[in-house]
Amino acid sequence: MKLSVIIPVYNEEKTINKVIDTVKNVKLKGIEKEIVVVDDGSKDRTYENIKNRKDAKLLRHGKNQGKGAAIRTGIKYATGDIIIIQDADLEYDPNEYSVLLQPIIDGKAQVVYGSRNLGRKVPSSGLSYYLGGHALTLLSNILYGTRITDEPTCYKVFRAEVIKGINLKCKRFEFCPEVTAKVAKKGIKIYEVPISYHPRTKNEGKKIKWRDGFEAVWALLKYRFSD
Repeated sequence: MKLSVIIPVYNEEKTINKVIDTVKNVKLKGIEKEIVVVDDGSKDRTYENIKNRKDAKLLRHGKNQGKGAAIRTGIKYATGDIIIIQDADLEYDPNEYSVLLQPIIDGKAQVVYGSRNLGRKVPSSGLSYYLGGHALTLLSNILYGTRITDEPTCYKVFRAEVIKGINLKCKRFEFCPEVTAKVAKKGIKIYEVPISYHPRTKNEGKKIKWRDGFEAVWALLKYRFSD
C-alpha cells in the first residue's frame, strides 16, 4: 500500500524542510510513502530551500492561487492508494499517521478526519478560531447529517479513488467545507480519530482570517444545493 502526503505550502521557509524531514522519518509498517509538495507561488525562500530535495515530488504554481488550488494540484499528481493532507507549519504531527490510517487499512472507513476535539484537550489558536471551528462543525452536521466534531481540521485522509472522484472547485481555505459537503453527499461516512494540535499565532505566520470563515460558511450552504 502506498500513502501520498500532499503538502500545500506558501511562504513557509522556516518550517518546510522540517515538515518534509518529519514526514519522511515516520515509520509505517508495510506502507510506502510519497511526499508531494505544492509550492503555491511563495514569495520568500520556500522554493529555493527545497528545490534540490530528491525525497519529495515538488510542484510549483507560478503565482499564488490559494491552499485549495494547491491541494487540487497535489491530488492530481498523487499516485498513492491513500491520500492525506499535511500543512507545512508544524501545527499537526505526522507521527500520528498510523492512527489516522488504521481505520482505512482495516476496511472500516474510506475517509478519516483527525479531530482536535475528540477525547482529549488540546490548545486553541484563540477564541475566534475556536468558536469559528465549532460553528462550521455544527453547520456541517445540520446541513449534511454528519456527526463529526472537527470539520476544519487539516488532517483529512482519503482512499485515493474517493478524493480523486470528487470534482473539487476550491481555491482558498474552502477546501475543508467543500470536501466535507461532497463526501457527505456521496453517503460516505466520515470516521474520526483523536489527534494532538500545536497552534501558532498570527505573529508566527498563521494565515487564516475571518474572511475565510465566511467563505467556509458560504461553501457549506452552496454545496448543500449544488455540485
